[in-house]
Amino acid sequence: MRNTIMTIIVGIVLWAVALVFLIATNSSANSIWICITGIALGFIGLRYSIRRGRREGWK
Repeated sequence: MRNTIMTIIVGIVLWAVALVFLIATNSSANSIWICITGIALGFIGLRYSIRRGRREGWK
Protein backbone atom coordinates (compact mmCIF):
# COMPACT_ATOMS: atom_id res chain seq x y z
CA MET A 1 0.00 0.00 0.00
CA ARG A 2 2.70 2.47 0.96
CA ASN A 3 4.72 1.60 -2.13
CA THR A 4 1.76 2.38 -4.34
CA ILE A 5 1.13 5.73 -2.68
CA MET A 6 4.81 6.68 -2.79
CA THR A 7 5.01 5.76 -6.48
CA ILE A 8 2.02 7.94 -7.29
CA ILE A 9 3.42 10.84 -5.26
CA VAL A 10 6.78 10.58 -7.03
CA GLY A 11 4.95 10.60 -10.36
CA ILE A 12 3.01 13.73 -9.41
CA VAL A 13 6.21 15.48 -8.35
CA LEU A 14 7.95 14.53 -11.59
CA TRP A 15 5.03 15.86 -13.66
CA ALA A 16 5.17 19.09 -11.63
CA VAL A 17 8.91 19.44 -12.24
CA ALA A 18 8.36 18.89 -15.94
CA LEU A 19 5.59 21.50 -15.90
CA VAL A 20 7.84 24.10 -14.28
CA PHE A 21 10.60 23.31 -16.78
CA LEU A 22 8.22 23.64 -19.73
CA ILE A 23 6.84 26.94 -18.46
CA ALA A 24 10.37 28.26 -17.89
CA THR A 25 11.43 27.33 -21.42
CA ASN A 26 8.27 28.81 -22.95
CA SER A 27 7.19 25.50 -24.44
CA SER A 28 4.03 24.81 -26.44
CA ALA A 29 0.65 24.87 -24.77
CA ASN A 30 0.07 21.24 -25.73
CA SER A 31 3.06 20.06 -23.67
CA ILE A 32 1.97 22.14 -20.70
CA TRP A 33 -1.53 20.64 -20.83
CA ILE A 34 -0.06 17.14 -20.94
CA CYS A 35 1.79 17.86 -17.68
CA ILE A 36 -1.33 19.33 -16.06
CA THR A 37 -3.32 16.27 -17.09
CA GLY A 38 -0.62 13.97 -15.68
CA ILE A 39 -0.75 15.79 -12.34
CA ALA A 40 -4.56 15.65 -12.24
CA LEU A 41 -4.62 11.93 -13.06
CA GLY A 42 -2.01 11.36 -10.38
CA PHE A 43 -4.23 12.98 -7.77
CA ILE A 44 -7.18 10.89 -8.94
CA GLY A 45 -5.05 7.75 -8.68
CA LEU A 46 -3.83 8.77 -5.24
CA ARG A 47 -7.38 9.28 -3.98
CA TYR A 48 -8.49 5.97 -5.50
CA SER A 49 -5.57 4.05 -3.99
CA ILE A 50 -6.12 5.46 -0.52
CA ARG A 51 -9.84 4.71 -0.60
CA ARG A 52 -9.26 1.18 -1.89
CA GLY A 53 -6.62 0.55 0.75
CA ARG A 54 -8.97 1.61 3.51
CA ARG A 55 -11.71 -0.68 2.19
CA GLU A 56 -9.30 -3.60 2.18
CA GLY A 57 -8.19 -2.89 5.73
CA TRP A 58 -4.82 -1.23 5.03
CA LYS A 59 -3.94 1.81 7.08
